[in-house]
Amino acid sequence: MKYTEGEIGRIFVVRLEDGDIVHECLERLAERENIRAAAIIAVGGADRGSRLVVGPRCSRDEFPVNPMTHTLKDAAEIAGTGTIFEDEHGKPLVHMHMACGRNDITVTGCIRNGVKVWHIMEMTIIEIKDARATRILDEKLGFKLLEPSGDTK
Repeated sequence: MKYTEGEIGRIFVVRLEDGDIVHECLERLAERENIRAAAIIAVGGADRGSRLVVGPRCSRDEFPVNPMTHTLKDAAEIAGTGTIFEDEHGKPLVHMHMACGRNDITVTGCIRNGVKVWHIMEMTIIEIKDARATRILDEKLGFKLLEPSGDTK
């Protein structure tokens, strides 16, 4: 286990608008407001055509990982949680998963392929000050993994 410690900084209350692409808006906000590390909570709606990464095609021993994608066929209610941390170049990157449900069907996945807001989505972003962590590319997996630079246990 690796970890770092930080303190709560600013808190942002955000309303995304119809058609916004979630991760793009959050990364622009992080750049504009110089948010280096944060936790995110989201509720609202995702529109049809939104794409989620829903797991690897092969559970083990396939490198780099080959992700599966699911496209929403219609609007869905969402609940999501995630983080913002900078990569090795200082660019803020969002890693967020959402559960998207309609009627009795729910799919959960990572939003990095483009989740589009259906009318409204609300976010609370809690800045984490002084957390020493960076997203660094893991060549084998093909992902930018969070690398805390604090203590190791």
